Amino acid sequence: MELSSKSKVTELLSKYPFLKDVLISLDAQFKALDSPVMMKTLGRVATLGRVSLVTGVSLEKLMPAIADEVKKRTGETLIVKKDEAEQMTYTPEERIRILKGIIKDLHAGADRQALTRRFQELIRDVAPTEIAQMEQQLISEGMPEAEIKKLCDVHVDVFRSSLDKKVMPGMPAGHPVHTFMLENRQAEVFIAEVEHIEDLKVDRSRLEGLLDQIAVIDRHFLRKENQLFPVLEAKGISGPSKVMWALHDDIRAMIKDVRKKVREGTIIPLELKTLITMLRDMIYKEEHILFPMTLETLSDDDWAKVMSGEQEIGYAWIEPEKVWQPTSAATRVEMMAGKSGSLNLDTGQLTAEQVNLMLTHLPVDLSFVNENDEVIYYSNTEDRIFPRSPGIIGRKVQNCHPPKSVGMVEKILDEFKAGNKNTADFWIQMRGRFILIRYFAMRDHKGVYKGCLEVSQDVTDIRNLQGQKRLLDW
Repeated sequence: MELSSKSKVTELLSKYPFLKDVLISLDAQFKALDSPVMMKTLGRVATLGRVSLVTGVSLEKLMPAIADEVKKRTGETLIVKKDEAEQMTYTPEERIRILKGIIKDLHAGADRQALTRRFQELIRDVAPTEIAQMEQQLISEGMPEAEIKKLCDVHVDVFRSSLDKKVMPGMPAGHPVHTFMLENRQAEVFIAEVEHIEDLKVDRSRLEGLLDQIAVIDRHFLRKENQLFPVLEAKGISGPSKVMWALHDDIRAMIKDVRKKVREGTIIPLELKTLITMLRDMIYKEEHILFPMTLETLSDDDWAKVMSGEQEIGYAWIEPEKVWQPTSAATRVEMMAGKSGSLNLDTGQLTAEQVNLMLTHLPVDLSFVNENDEVIYYSNTEDRIFPRSPGIIGRKVQNCHPPKSVGMVEKILDEFKAGNKNTADFWIQMRGRFILIRYFAMRDHKGVYKGCLEVSQDVTDIRNLQGQKRLLDW
């Protein structure tokens, strides 16, 4: 009987049941052979080649061990055929299980070069989504995020030969990924300039300026953390983003430390080189793992959500062209009108009932006058400082004040509309209480005047606060 990489495990165990104990002694993962379900499913198609790949036990070790045991127990000689590696295809689940096995061995201290060869020889290719799923499953199975982060660079090195073959698709201007990559190109410019500084003391002023520019990468990270990661988490992908967020914090801390030491004149080349390596590795992880994975995972609707809050956070070094638009008509309708009766706000969605509850539970009285000086809203709180009634809705605000106050009202509104002022503050004493009244100019993102918000608050008790209160007393 020949023994090769293509030999079926179930056939061997059927003929030589004692081999199960031999296999378990070689690697604990073979305990799965005790599972009837495993034997009926994977066991029927599992070859020694597949088993070697999953467990990491080389065929050079596995096949002689089997042949020796069969010889010892039965006297039969198995011919060990040293054929070429079996050409195998894998289901997504098998590929992820194999990747997890490699990384678990890596974390357990196995030889890095041997694992890299094992990957290159047996898997040869890997998709960014599979790395993300692998990390997600490892975290779900109890591997600490900090442990994954610690060896994240090693993970990338193991898979680098495969990842280097991946080509990022060209994205239209304005798409979040296009913007991220534009920022990466600018970051590389600053990194290259830092690398060309020969004397850290003589060129300290220039180095400080470059590090000030590099520190702006925080906006790049913030958009990932606050716009991209939440959308991924909604898809059930949270592990990789948590690991990458932790790496962001490491880079932030390193930038802060390096800038401080440059100012003090105590920086050494190794510290600067470490920062540069961290930045370059992050760019690589983004463009070879994160971005390809997100492009495979997220729809245009999802990207519209990512894009919706980017302007508020800001960009690093660039101002992207706003060309890209989601192709989904449903997305455009949703962005304009909200969905399921909700209001699609800048930072979330609220129903009309929720908005009303929020406004009427705030410890202030609110009134809103639109750009045409018409009163269009007031908060109907239980204990309003200044009475209001539905009759004022749609009324000119000038007509809601006594004649002696109209001049001041119009002056405030004129200054707001002209863009000369943004706030006006007053305080009065009424019925033994101290009342603060504030007016705010409301402008859109282009600076266009949209109305005036009046906020009135009884601050008597606030003014009397002293010391501090840190414990709950009820």
